Amino acid sequence: SARIVGEVLGKYHPHGDAPVYEAMVRMAQDFSLRYVLIDGQGNFGSIDNDPPAAMRYTEARLAEIAGEMLGDIDKNTVALVSNFDDSLKEPAVLPAKLPNLLVNGSSGIAVGMATNIPPHNLGEVCDASAYLIDNPQATTDELMEFIQGPDFPTAAVILGKEGIKNAYATGQGKVVIRAKADVVSTKEGKSKLVITELPYQVNKAALVEKIAGLVKGRKIAGIAEVRDESDREGMRLIIELRKEAQPQQVLNNLYKLTSAIPLAVRDESPGIS
Repeated sequence: SARIVGEVLGKYHPHGDAPVYEAMVRMAQDFSLRYVLIDGQGNFGSIDNDPPAAMRYTEARLAEIAGEMLGDIDKNTVALVSNFDDSLKEPAVLPAKLPNLLVNGSSGIAVGMATNIPPHNLGEVCDASAYLIDNPQATTDELMEFIQGPDFPTAAVILGKEGIKNAYATGQGKVVIRAKADVVSTKEGKSKLVITELPYQVNKAALVEKIAGLVKGRKIAGIAEVRDESDREGMRLIIELRKEAQPQQVLNNLYKLTSAIPLAVRDESPGIS
């Protein structure tokens, strides 16, 4: 990985090495991207916000799907511009067959405008794109026959479609995401919540700490214990409830709200897409 970072610094991005490595690490995290663009070997961090190993300890290569971002780049398919010292040419945009902006989403602030595009399922996006090519005047309702809504890498449950439709139609809307949790009865006659999926970008370790803090501060009643039983096989967060607790009341505290403002660069200027 260190060699890749050095190549990027020397040829295209003469700034700090840390941001370059952080960007590469994120492209290898299956909990950050719906479709990872980097095939990484070594410690590339975790959903608990554990830091990745230093770049000298990790290895990386392009994932197969990332090749669809670069295909035919040597056939003058896109405009080339000079790099920072005029020693090399680089593409102004990538000749991407993969609709990465839609399938992996984007979040950030640029030129004073915020963007928060959620990730989507590649198959659904391809079907909708093909339909839109044949039907340029297709409505939002028609396209939503193909794209049901966002498809997050951490899964979880999306509640309702109205916010999704508003986001697609107007560029502004709220998507309500809830953790996937099952209520399980114990032999002692109590109940426990088994959480196997969390909303996108929710830090599991921070959530456990927050719940513990709320219990300690007596702001949430009915929770006896919180423990993390996650392993390589997947996420498993256990919330043991007291005998008198109502499981649904505890679940309501896991609801998370996220806003989505689909803003993309169109004709070289920001605009709702």
